[in-house]
Amino acid sequence: MALNAAQFERHLASSELKPAYLLAGDEHLLLLEAADALRAKARAQGYSERVVLESAESGFEWYELANTGAAMSLFATRRLIDLRVPSGKPGKEGGEAIIAYCAAPPPDTILLVTATTWSKQHDGAWSAAIEGIGAAVTFWPLKGNELPAWIAARAQKRGVELAGEAVELLAERMEGNLLAAAQEIDKLALLAGASGSAPRRVDAETLEQFVSDSARFDVFQLVDAALAGDSARALRIAAALRAEGEAVPALLGWFTMQLNLVLRCAVAVEQGASIDTALRNERVWPQARLGIFKSALGRARANYWEAMLAQAAHVERAGKGRAAPGSDAWRELERLLAMVAQPRAAKTLAIAR
Repeated sequence: MALNAAQFERHLASSELKPAYLLAGDEHLLLLEAADALRAKARAQGYSERVVLESAESGFEWYELANTGAAMSLFATRRLIDLRVPSGKPGKEGGEAIIAYCAAPPPDTILLVTATTWSKQHDGAWSAAIEGIGAAVTFWPLKGNELPAWIAARAQKRGVELAGEAVELLAERMEGNLLAAAQEIDKLALLAGASGSAPRRVDAETLEQFVSDSARFDVFQLVDAALAGDSARALRIAAALRAEGEAVPALLGWFTMQLNLVLRCAVAVEQGASIDTALRNERVWPQARLGIFKSALGRARANYWEAMLAQAAHVERAGKGRAAPGSDAWRELERLLAMVAQPRAAKTLAIAR
């Protein structure tokens, strides 16, 4: 059966677990929390052994799924198979392996399949097989009008009752970033002295006292916007930082570090590693940043990112007054942001320079 996020939450609260689940979507915070909740429910029902299978791991073979299902447990009578398919595309062999597993699921075993990339085009016979014996839940990014309700409900669970104006204020400041909103709500619950008793009511004025303005731009947001391919947002953040009096050289340290990180991952991928393995080896975290780096790695090869590092060095020289006369550091930074976000624009920008 297909469930939405709310239905899945009610299912965990009131039902026995099914033999298989597919949790998928690009809203990674909701996906990760749902997977954690399912694992916790499984432990509570006696599924004390957990076997993790990483389909993107170098050397993984799909027969491991069948072998794991058929193997006798050494530690528990009930177990959970945690199968991770980050791309949401197990391929022909993987799809057939999942279908075969679902055709004869082993007793006292739960299969949890998670995919951190998903669209309607990802649906196939393998996902239908999981739905046939269990449940599939897709976590779509929240729309702008859905964010206030999500914030209010999450705050309520943390023991904080937000007034309408406070909800709208927090939603505006978070710019749709669920991870940032979740962190601010946790901070608010702590500062407001929320407890397990009656929720503490917080109005907009009180919220102002407790919560920092997370919509204030910084170099981290600047770099993430460029790496994610959002040139318009990156340029808007750059303009805001310039208006706040930031200096270009102060922004280049983190930018250069992240470009080096992308370059190392790109080199690893060209040498045969999967993108997920390359990112894991470079310890790219939290989960929310994985999509940003995957976007960057999907847009250009290693030689392009090497060129972007050279361009960053040029921007730094301009910011320190060491470039050719007439060089404008902010204009050069804007060029770099646009080229990082949109490699196709690099040639045009180089000609216009």
